[in-house]
Amino acid sequence: MIKEGVLFDQLPDNRAKCNVCEHRCWIAEGKLGFCGTRKNIGGKVHSLIYNTVSSEAVDPIEKKPLYHFLPDTLSYSLGSIGCNFRCEHCQNWNISQVTLEEARTREITPDETVRRAKAAGCKSISWTYNEPAIWHEYTYDSAVLAKKAGLKTVYVTNGYITPEALRRMAPYLDAYRVDIKSFSESFYRKVCSARLAPVLASTKLAKELGMHVEVITLIIPGRNDSREEITQLVKWVYDNLGADTPLHFTRFHPMYMMTDALPTPVETLEMAHDIAVKKGMRFVYTGNVPGHKYENTYCPECGALLVDRTGFMVSEYNIKDGKCPRCGEEIAMVR
Repeated sequence: MIKEGVLFDQLPDNRAKCNVCEHRCWIAEGKLGFCGTRKNIGGKVHSLIYNTVSSEAVDPIEKKPLYHFLPDTLSYSLGSIGCNFRCEHCQNWNISQVTLEEARTREITPDETVRRAKAAGCKSISWTYNEPAIWHEYTYDSAVLAKKAGLKTVYVTNGYITPEALRRMAPYLDAYRVDIKSFSESFYRKVCSARLAPVLASTKLAKELGMHVEVITLIIPGRNDSREEITQLVKWVYDNLGADTPLHFTRFHPMYMMTDALPTPVETLEMAHDIAVKKGMRFVYTGNVPGHKYENTYCPECGALLVDRTGFMVSEYNIKDGKCPRCGEEIAMVR
């Protein structure tokens, strides 16, 4: 479904400037923006993917991954097509890097989204799989309805949203699970066709706007795995988001156009974990290593096991009234 967009500037010669993501594309009449889903029609930006769903699932919230937000609940998860990044290692390239003509999609309205989420027993709706920022009109309308229905809302995002779009979403968006793919501008330019600075700015703004923020970094051997870069990333998270921010370091597997790199050694993930803990981060996790002890949540004060996870499932939850039952330490967890 085509729908006239919001957050755009009309320019001379029937051009339009899109302001939902930080590419801020200047789009000529009849042309598409960088994401491939926003088109200038008659001098106005239109979304070509309103109601357009490529992927639908009922997922454990831990799969996002969100470890400190509604633990052990289900999240109704939707994705569309297109992306404002060109990541060489994208795991969902078959929906993020295709055209509408190539994709297999169906229509699900915002009303139906909420109905399906409630029927499935979900506590939240997550926009994920591809980049939700470019799906702004649909996710906004759905989020408004979700909040009225008592559901929480989640963006699983690359963070390349503009301040205008994020502020518009803020009253209706509860969690911001953001990828900080590297702490290097050159990595963002070469691997993602984007920039690091706007990602950091949006992540900081999401925190300031009261959203629950969790950060994930996929560690890629030879690309972003140096001690120096990981230390810089950790320091930024600590200084700008706080020590209680859940920080996930996940294992890379060769994918899409990046098949020359090896899977991440578990020792590298453990190194990143240890750097973060030594720098003061209280909740640091490893991902894509099933059964690893750092999938679990431990009390940062006394070391007691608080949440035992097996894959994406919670097998044990020991936090009582927001505190560690052994020592009484306050544990930041959205319930």
